[in-house]
Amino acid sequence: MTMTSTPAARAASDADLPARGLPDATTQDGTYPRPQLMRPHWHDLSGTWDFAWDDDEEYEHDDVPFSRRIEVPFPPESPASGIHETGFHSRAWYRRTVGAAELRAAGAPTDAGAAPGRMLLHFGAVDHAASVWVNGHLVATHVGGQTPFAADITRLVRAEGDELTIVVRAVDLPGDVSSLRGKQDWREEPHTIWYHRTTGIWQPVWLEWVPSVSVESIIWRSDLTTSTVEADIELSGPVAAADSVSVTLSHLGETIAATTVSTMGEGTVSVRLVIPRQLNGQQYEELLWSPSSPTLIGARISVHPHEPAAPSWDTVSSYLGLRSVATSDDALLLNDRPIYLRSVLAQNYWPESHLAASAATLKREVELILELGFNAARVHQKVEDPRFLYWADRLGLMLWGETASAYAFDPKAVGALVSEWTAVLERDRSHPSIIAWVPLNESWGVQHISHDPRQRAFSRAIADLTRALDGTRPVISNDGWEHTDSDIMTIHDYEADPATLTSRYGSAESLQRMIDGFGPAGRRMSAEPGPGASSEGRDAHPHRPIMLTEFGGVSLETGGDGDWGYSTARDAESFEKQVTSILLAVGSVQPLAGFCYTQLTDTGQETNGLLHADRSPKFPVDRIRAAVRG
Repeated sequence: MTMTSTPAARAASDADLPARGLPDATTQDGTYPRPQLMRPHWHDLSGTWDFAWDDDEEYEHDDVPFSRRIEVPFPPESPASGIHETGFHSRAWYRRTVGAAELRAAGAPTDAGAAPGRMLLHFGAVDHAASVWVNGHLVATHVGGQTPFAADITRLVRAEGDELTIVVRAVDLPGDVSSLRGKQDWREEPHTIWYHRTTGIWQPVWLEWVPSVSVESIIWRSDLTTSTVEADIELSGPVAAADSVSVTLSHLGETIAATTVSTMGEGTVSVRLVIPRQLNGQQYEELLWSPSSPTLIGARISVHPHEPAAPSWDTVSSYLGLRSVATSDDALLLNDRPIYLRSVLAQNYWPESHLAASAATLKREVELILELGFNAARVHQKVEDPRFLYWADRLGLMLWGETASAYAFDPKAVGALVSEWTAVLERDRSHPSIIAWVPLNESWGVQHISHDPRQRAFSRAIADLTRALDGTRPVISNDGWEHTDSDIMTIHDYEADPATLTSRYGSAESLQRMIDGFGPAGRRMSAEPGPGASSEGRDAHPHRPIMLTEFGGVSLETGGDGDWGYSTARDAESFEKQVTSILLAVGSVQPLAGFCYTQLTDTGQETNGLLHADRSPKFPVDRIRAAVRG
């Protein structure tokens, strides 16, 4: 296609993008693995791959005796994978051959060897350390079990024809407590609140043909006070000084802002757009994102070559939400208005597929949470698949962004959290549904924080790193207790008696006594020295909203030996009564700015869900919803 570089020509060309297959990111079907950066063509490599264990580290990429088959992206510990082996395994191998038809489905021209452009091989997440070979050539390595990576395999596509063999090695040491493992048990059999491990590929693998100069990532920010949207757009490829990038924002088919800027030859382009209609203070709320009105703004980003006849340029579809998140003395503020958080702890673990899930399952999980009356969820000790975040964005479910924790405090664990958390923030910070960040939970990985100044320093540092990378959301330095520098004071309390909960949280005085001393678990609520000793941490935020972010945990007895919960109900009737009374007690106390109930579903031996593991409710949904909403 011949393109001119004039704005008028670009607008005319952009107008026919839907006809050429560019998807609308705001109304996508939720199957694309990277929902905020979409192209017309991609090819999913999920399905049957060759598989082999290699616990004795015997093999190299070219001599693995593949004798088994696995369904990707389900981990080999899960039944859905077809392997279903939950014992200790430290190394796994995968293999798949890709043919010419699959390369073309990914967008490659018929003669990919001569056409400009690049073929990318994407991995959503591989737990924990991955190495990737294509036709025997090492093309990528990556460490971190929750974040994406990609390999440019263009040279191999051009040099070696229409058949490519992909080999992946995943190394995941079962007993390594310095890596971010979250709820994956270090013991061979799950106990109390820990579950079977997830090894290897557990999020989508896909191919995508991109132009020579293409959009690699987009980070969105909005400022409601100035009616502006900012985008940091990372480009890959040989960017020329005269190349340009255009950004168009739209809502329901109407263009609401557009601009074109020169790249100046830089790989990162910052774009600022003013939305004229938002300057009318009487109507600006119509476009804001909130749970009751989850409005998504569509975006189209195009890279234009400096030479009019240049055949290679990129256009992608994205979306964003206009909203702000802040805190006041006693409230969480969404769009500068108080909002009470009615949240649920979600392990997002399924009996058949463990931490992995299909696109349809991820959508249904968001729908279930909303149907139960919650307006928020905390996906616990896990960085969830971006497709789950898309449905939260689209359907109006607020989320706390969390990561898996390490259990040790050592240089490896510190480095792992800093590295992987930075990548998580880059991947997820543009999702409007995420309203807070939680880099640490219950002192996991900083177990001696109350008396070890190094661990306090790390807690403060990871909270400040989060603010440095994204200053648009509250940060909880250590959820549950032993806070250092949290924007929200959070408490975990599994007291089963509603009257005791009312007494503890029903008055500002009793709540403040707890905040100043020890919490229900016998842990200090602040890990910092007392008033007058240090200006950091506790004294930096003398007035913060307070939330009860883990409570409940009532187990319904099933008669099995492995049932586990923080308290127990004998039958369905007593379970409903106990859960309802706890929810009503917590939801009625005035000093709290919100809550997070434990938990959404039964998970393994942890039978304290509102729903069974198969997602069926333990008492009628309408009565659960009534209890949640008070």
